[in-house]
Amino acid sequence: MKTSAPDQHDDLRDALRALCAEFPAEYHRKHGAAETYPEEFIDALTKAGWLAAMIPEEFGGSGLGLTEASIVMEEINRCGGNAGHCHGQMYNMGTLLRHGSDEQKARYLPKIASGDLRLQSMAVTEPTTGTDTTKLKTTAVRKGDRYVVNGQKVWISRVQHSDLMILLARTTPLADVQRKSEGLSVFLLELDQVIGKGMDVKPIPNMVGHETNELFFDDLEIPADTLIGEEGKGFRYILDGLNAERALIAAECIGDGYWFVDQASRYAGERQVFGRPIGQNQGIQFPIARAFAHVEAANLMRFEACRRFDAMEPSGAQANMAKLLAADASWEAGNACIQTFGGFGFAEEYDVERKFRETRLYQVAPISTNLILSYVAEHILGMPRSF
Repeated sequence: MKTSAPDQHDDLRDALRALCAEFPAEYHRKHGAAETYPEEFIDALTKAGWLAAMIPEEFGGSGLGLTEASIVMEEINRCGGNAGHCHGQMYNMGTLLRHGSDEQKARYLPKIASGDLRLQSMAVTEPTTGTDTTKLKTTAVRKGDRYVVNGQKVWISRVQHSDLMILLARTTPLADVQRKSEGLSVFLLELDQVIGKGMDVKPIPNMVGHETNELFFDDLEIPADTLIGEEGKGFRYILDGLNAERALIAAECIGDGYWFVDQASRYAGERQVFGRPIGQNQGIQFPIARAFAHVEAANLMRFEACRRFDAMEPSGAQANMAKLLAADASWEAGNACIQTFGGFGFAEEYDVERKFRETRLYQVAPISTNLILSYVAEHILGMPRSF
């Protein structure tokens, strides 16, 4: 299926597709049904260097940009996998790469690139604040050469499959700062040093294919050198990771969208009802064709968001809009696909229902589509703040 993607990345895509072909639909279906982590697939991606795409060559990575990283995520989903198992490694890089100290980068990046360490988890969201990040209640209080952390996080994914975690906590009380975005700080935690030693992990039973957790901090002591950048400037730092996250999630949705369109159009050409292929009917054709057009449009915004991020230009608006458009397009394509398959769309062996569940998440995570619309209205269109 020919798309609007630039052809300069065809070699990258071909290599990724060859690797993904070693892990067919049955592999992902098996792990989905058992709710287990696809360790072999993640290890293969790591050994091939794909999860180190954004790490500079001096630290053992490929030295590529967000554009190439987004293609990795897209192709995993487009080949029938679920990049949600490993995308944290990509978008968490932004915070560490751009704001970590030379010592932190030298200490962690080579081991992340080699696969000796995984940076798959980021703890920002809280039960009572959600997306209102500046109001988060988890605190980190400086005491000598350590910080003491207290609070709670929720919807924190891949904790069980990561060695490192980025934590956002308030180091200056909200009442003591001039702007509510001030006084937040970012820390890089080694999970084996904190789990069971002041940080407890409670898995959250939820929709199959979306493993996640609650975290509880009770007088957790962490070394002061776990702080990334300057104390109190963490909100600005974390935005680099969040903008990358939006663009990467958009790419995953685009991969899903193309997968749905490809499956639906192929099945529509093969399925015979009333003596002719169902794809001959415009009632089948039009929803699939419209979904494809919307995926294509989202794809263009994804590449613009990545271009701006890689050029160190402001990319928040484009990253958010890319995520909105791509999430909507993949959900539309998923609905068109399951409608085309009819009853067979609900059968596990076709993988449509699995991908349908996976792509549905992105209407609400990592940021709700409604909140993106609020962002666009206020920050781009200059409309009054709604909350």
